[in-house]
Amino acid sequence: MATRLHPISRDIAVLSRAGYPLIYIITQEEQRALDLIEAAAAAGRRSLAQWSVAKGFGDGEHIDPGDAVDSIAATSDPALFVLLDFHRYIEDPKVVRKLRERLPECAARRQSIIIVAPVYRLPAEIEKEAALIDLPLPNTEELTEVLRTVAESEKVGMEGDVGERAVRSALGLSVNQATRVFRKVMVLRKGLTPDDLGLIVEEKKNVLRTTEVLEFHELGDSLNDVGGLGELKRWLDARTAAFGEDARRFGLPPPKGLLLLGVQGCGKSLSAKAVADFWKFPLLRLDVGAVFSGSSGSPEASIREAIKISESLSPVVLWVDEIEKGFASSEQGGQSDARVFGTLLTWLAEKRAEVFVVATANDVSRLPPELLRRGRFDEVFFVDLPNVHERLEILRIHMRKRSREPERYPQLDDVAKRAEHFSGAELEQIIVSALYNAFANRRDISTTDLELALKHTVPLYRTYEEKIKELREWARTRARPATLDSTVLDLFGGRL
Repeated sequence: MATRLHPISRDIAVLSRAGYPLIYIITQEEQRALDLIEAAAAAGRRSLAQWSVAKGFGDGEHIDPGDAVDSIAATSDPALFVLLDFHRYIEDPKVVRKLRERLPECAARRQSIIIVAPVYRLPAEIEKEAALIDLPLPNTEELTEVLRTVAESEKVGMEGDVGERAVRSALGLSVNQATRVFRKVMVLRKGLTPDDLGLIVEEKKNVLRTTEVLEFHELGDSLNDVGGLGELKRWLDARTAAFGEDARRFGLPPPKGLLLLGVQGCGKSLSAKAVADFWKFPLLRLDVGAVFSGSSGSPEASIREAIKISESLSPVVLWVDEIEKGFASSEQGGQSDARVFGTLLTWLAEKRAEVFVVATANDVSRLPPELLRRGRFDEVFFVDLPNVHERLEILRIHMRKRSREPERYPQLDDVAKRAEHFSGAELEQIIVSALYNAFANRRDISTTDLELALKHTVPLYRTYEEKIKELREWARTRARPATLDSTVLDLFGGRL
């Protein structure tokens, strides 16, 4: 039975037969790309030649990038010419000129030049001639083959469905990374059992830490740990069943995500983490500041890799904290940062994978209008300072977190009423400060402790009152409130 052609190999073969003279494959997985190109060449009955600056076309000749392009003219038969890491030479005016002159000849001969590189870099002169392929991370079928190969080489067996579960645990890794992780676990354990799956997940976390821009977060914070924000919680609850095939058959697209705007310390980041726990999805945090700073390599390569990993782990929650900081960096940068900005915006609008993005922002003045346009996010919520009902709920939550039943402390009602303009973080600090005082006196927390803590805690509102009022006015017509107006809540006794 004929081996089924990988979709990427099929795309390359089709592009070549259609006369596309230039194909650009973006990937960190060079060998995997070469294997896919080789399969495409065989399927399309094309000869295959591979160039690198170290070996030329394999014979040690035509090492110079310009000479390599010239040598392509010597072949008249349909062929694929693979140029490795050619992005480093593509800005040389001579190389660009030679490519421009060679591409029409390639199209006429049904030849394709294929550039394989970790980042996308093409000058305007030839950019319109290229077909772009962004090689996705391996899917379950590819990782299953990787696992089978490693298991055979290590001569180990697997119990029941442990192989399938191991593959799911390894999603988000490249072929080489998955190979190393599987082999390490098998070498350590002399096999693969359900008890070893945690090791695969831990190894995957270690691998992803090297990206610097993506970070795995353990689940733990739940929506019960978020005080108030009833409208936001109801919105999330209504979309719980919107992931999966049933929703697709009903005609629903996967939920895109949320943008949470508001005052510092009011639960935006906590809400982002709680969403993942609520839906029991993995939680990834994207550091947009690290992306634009270039600390982890090319910003373009970093954002593409982050998108690939996120999509390979779907369904997943992608938390983008203080997103405005990244966009502020992009405005100060050059063309590369503008392309990163464009890549992220396009992905937010067009993504089909079940990656639910929860972005938070404190300063709306630094957000570009394009980000707020409908289609990037399903909803924009404004998170304000908590009202009296929410303040009481927040105080009670923090008492429970510290092993105290809030019903035993009726004085919390008075604290909630007096703590007007306090954020959730500041209310937590009141509880913590009161506990410190009680502990120093070797007794339980008292009304006096709470009153002292309230007196000595200065809310951020006093310093930034005008800015907070401006933010409220901006959000009044541009965002949906994350909680109902307190006057409405009063009609229902603080609950709705």
